[in-house]
Order: sequence, then C-alpha cells, then structure tokens
Amino acid sequence: MDNRNIDERFDEAVDIANTMSQAELPQDVQLRLYALYKQSTLGRANHRFVFPQDLRNAFKMNAWIQINHLTQDEAKEQYIEAILSLAKKK
Repeated sequence: MDNRNIDERFDEAVDIANTMSQAELPQDVQLRLYALYKQSTLGRANHRFVFPQDLRNAFKMNAWIQINHLTQDEAKEQYIEAILSLAKKK
C-alpha cells in the first residue's frame, strides 16, 4: 500500500502520463484520462458547450460530464490506477 497522500500520487501519475505518447492510446482511453484529469483538477463540469460543431471538444466535454458524479479524490484515484495500469503494459 502506498502511504503517500493522494496529491503526491496524482502528481506522479501526471508525470508518467506526460511521458506517454497519445498515439499509443486508443481514443476512448484518451477521453477517459482527459475526463478524470479535468474532474481531478477542476471538479464538476458545469460549462455549457457553446460550439456543437466542434466535435472533438463535444466528445471531451461529454466524457467529463459522464463522470461528474465522482468527487475530485475519487477521480484522482481512478486516474492514478489507469495511468499505473497503462505504464505496466509498456
């Protein structure tokens, strides 16, 4: 069990994620990581999507909205788990 606090472990996971190539990850995984990161750092998505013709941002916002039920700490834990799992597969 890792006894470091969640913020330290989250920061480490972000550092690991920054070494990963987006090309290596399927788009659904990228969207999930994006949503978890946003939920972890900003909290609930409460922005109205203004430009629906921007499909990429619509998918990103949708992914974030889907996890609005998570607290910031829950999102951090899921982000950490996802990044560590991906790092083991390398």
